[in-house]
Amino acid sequence: MAYIPPHKRHNSKDADQSTPTPSPIPASFSPRFQKALNLGPSRRRKDRHGAGKIVYAADSIFRWWPVGAATDDDPIPASFHLEPFDWEIVERRQGEKPLVLVGGGNLEESTAEGHAIPPWVSIAERIVPDLITTALGARNELKRDGDEVVKLNFVARPGKNIFLGGSSVSIDSIRMAASTLPNSSKKPPKIFYTNVPNAYMENVQTSVAPKIGLTFHSEKEYYHIKVSDECRPDITITCKCMLTESRQLEIYKIEYNLVRHLVADISCLNKELDLRLLLVTKKKMKIIDNEQNDALNELVSSAVIDPDVKGGLRWPLGKQSAAERFSVIGVWHCKRVALKSNSMRLLLMHADRFDFTNSTGEVSDEVTLKMTEITKYLMEGDMETGLLEVMVQELVKLFWDHLLRCNDLTSTKPI
Repeated sequence: MAYIPPHKRHNSKDADQSTPTPSPIPASFSPRFQKALNLGPSRRRKDRHGAGKIVYAADSIFRWWPVGAATDDDPIPASFHLEPFDWEIVERRQGEKPLVLVGGGNLEESTAEGHAIPPWVSIAERIVPDLITTALGARNELKRDGDEVVKLNFVARPGKNIFLGGSSVSIDSIRMAASTLPNSSKKPPKIFYTNVPNAYMENVQTSVAPKIGLTFHSEKEYYHIKVSDECRPDITITCKCMLTESRQLEIYKIEYNLVRHLVADISCLNKELDLRLLLVTKKKMKIIDNEQNDALNELVSSAVIDPDVKGGLRWPLGKQSAAERFSVIGVWHCKRVALKSNSMRLLLMHADRFDFTNSTGEVSDEVTLKMTEITKYLMEGDMETGLLEVMVQELVKLFWDHLLRCNDLTSTKPI
């Protein structure tokens, strides 16, 4: 009899919700998101994050700042305050509820009135110097890794900045951090919450996408199997798998951790959602020896597809490791719809994740906008500041006008 791991669903609610529905936003999963992103200072480091590690480049840059206030002298208006945010996994780890910025009255009237510079202009002016610096560093990385394929991506994501610290964090300390110089080390401890409501996903696909020139490109269902390597404890291997016609898992790509070069989290005071801008590199394993190949294929072929477990896969007893070197530490079951234009690619993803290292699961709906035109310029262009500012302005304005409205973020809170 196959071993049932600790992530086996056990309550009736989960069992009732296992009936599949059309992707990418099946209503069969309750909207839970228990994902904590520990962002740090500008130095190379590897943070634990679920079934893997967040890796920062040696010259990485992290920024947070608010936009939308009437004057730069008062970056967070007096009408704003902090409220507790119900996020069980964070509360369990921190011992206190995290906090979220909340404004009073009409957000757009209270913050936008009297502000001469449009937010997309100020954001572009602030981020482009960092973008050029980190992109040049990423280019050097691409040149060094001749034996492996490294891809650069500049992406934007909607979500919410959530502040940690509970009673030790006040609105005054957040205001003080917002007033400091960009290079200051006084940054509030925070995470970026990327789960959005089901209704938001549906609206983006059916209404927003056509308005901004995006058309349907593809729909895909796949699994990510996260694997640790005893010989290389600093990395996490991701085996990206598809189902064959015979309902067997087959590896189609093997990658290492994403490497973050730039993270810019912007609190958009007159919008329901905030904005994250990311510059990352992703390394694909190009050369793999026989031992690695056999071990990884053994792990994948041993997986049992089971819709009643979190993450969608389980392993028989003793089959979760191979070659006394590789071990499964996490799994994602993803359903994704891609829409695209000549300059960008929008991904709408429903992800059911499970982390074997701490026996926690998460289900989330997430939106990612890949800026293919800007990425190409960062890889091949001459980094002309004025042109890049215009390109980033257009991206942020598109987000500001179409992708930062969300009537009910509370519906995404974990249960």
